[in-house]
Amino acid sequence: MSGSASRIDLCSVDEVEPGTPIKIEAGDLTLAVYQVDGEIYVTDDACTHGPGSLSEGYLDGHIIECDFHNGAFDIRSGEVVAPPCMIPLKTYKAVTENGRVIIEV
Repeated sequence: MSGSASRIDLCSVDEVEPGTPIKIEAGDLTLAVYQVDGEIYVTDDACTHGPGSLSEGYLDGHIIECDFHNGAFDIRSGEVVAPPCMIPLKTYKAVTENGRVIIEV
C-alpha cells in the first residue's frame, strides 16, 4: 500500500435509501451514492455525456439511467450500458464502517 490513498467519510448508511441515489459533495468531488441489495456503491454524480446528474436519475437494479439523455451505466463497474453515453463512469470502492459510508481516493 502506497499510503497515498485518502479516506473520505461521505454520509451515514441510513441516509442512502435502497433504490434511491443521493448526491454527496465531498471536497472537490460530487458523487452519487446508491444502495442495492444491502450493498453501497459510489460513482461520480455527473454523467460522462452531458450535464445530467446521476443522483437524479432512475436506478433499476445496478443500472443508473441519466435523466438528461437516458444514457445508462452499471454502478458496479462504471461500464456504459446504453447510448448516447460512450465514456465509462468513474466508480469508487465504498466500505461501511460504524454505520458510515467511506471511500478511498
